[in-house]
Amino acid sequence: MINESDTELANKTLSLPPAPPSSSSTSSLNKISGSSFNSPANQNDSSSTTQDNNDPFNGLSFRVGVAENKNTIYRNKMEDVHTYIANFAERVDWGYFAIFDGHAGKDTARWCGNNLHSILEQDIDDEHEDMNPAPPVGKYDIRTNLCRTFVKADELIAKEGAGSSGCTAAVAVLRWETDDDEEEEKEGTKQAKEGEENENKPVENDEKKKQFDFVKKVNHKRMLYTSNVGDSRIVLSRRGKPYRLSYDHKATDLNEMNRIRDSGGLIMKNRVNGVLAVTRSLGDSYMKDLVIGKPFTTATEVTPDDEYIILACDGVWDVISDSKACSLVTELFSKGYDAHGAAKKLCQLAMDNSTTDNVTVMIVKFDKDVFNL
Repeated sequence: MINESDTELANKTLSLPPAPPSSSSTSSLNKISGSSFNSPANQNDSSSTTQDNNDPFNGLSFRVGVAENKNTIYRNKMEDVHTYIANFAERVDWGYFAIFDGHAGKDTARWCGNNLHSILEQDIDDEHEDMNPAPPVGKYDIRTNLCRTFVKADELIAKEGAGSSGCTAAVAVLRWETDDDEEEEKEGTKQAKEGEENENKPVENDEKKKQFDFVKKVNHKRMLYTSNVGDSRIVLSRRGKPYRLSYDHKATDLNEMNRIRDSGGLIMKNRVNGVLAVTRSLGDSYMKDLVIGKPFTTATEVTPDDEYIILACDGVWDVISDSKACSLVTELFSKGYDAHGAAKKLCQLAMDNSTTDNVTVMIVKFDKDVFNL
């Protein structure tokens, strides 16, 4: 679990314990995307081991499941928004996953669900503007891109008048990387010729290579980047153990309390100026001198021991610990549940534990077979 100062911008390369002897883009490469306005197709609670052409995640090295509940006993509006995009930024087997938890209305959360991924994609592409086409694998650490994206989004929200409300944000990007410039350019040329026509062909007549659209090479590594403001959380399960990839920006956090006071604000009744319980958010333009949009970011190399990540709003984490959530999801996967079924169960557990907030759960399950090609 990360527990360190986040006074201005915490960029963290996560060093986990070593494994024994880790409304969306319209590109033709984006095989599936989802948001609270375009929910993914319902799936059975238990997963099927058969893959066919009807599987929206066929060819990808990850599966996504989402569940949400307005919680009508305590809430008359659903202010959460979620977005996920496969083949993000027109790169094969990249993924973008995000949850936005709105407060004082849904406008900011809706704006982020519709726009944040496009801002990030453009920022990433700008670093490859000298390459035509942009390569399908990455080379540069994108924590800086994520930080710029959050700050720019905050500015645009205020400019476009959506900043009277606010939202927390938890964003994860899964992608392939290489340090080899020559390989990057070679793959980019190949993608330009074949990618849009979905003509990725296996080098060998091998079933595992046929399983994935992206065939990992020796110089490729799988990277997971995260970025968050507020108290929506991202948790990675590695060998059944939880590792938090986000930072809870709350008015009860000592680092954040000191930052607020140093900026001329007050903490009253565990709220910034007696109003907001979170100390960082997108939107909330009227308090932007105190409640900033600079995110906490992490970078983690994904290994075959990394099983899945959970993204969820505080409606889950207020009543379920990181370890309890991972224990439940791991158990469900061992019983044959798919990501959607596991997300539904975790969402229901939050309801059963008497959460008083909206609930949104997103689970991204990794396929470790991609490392065995």
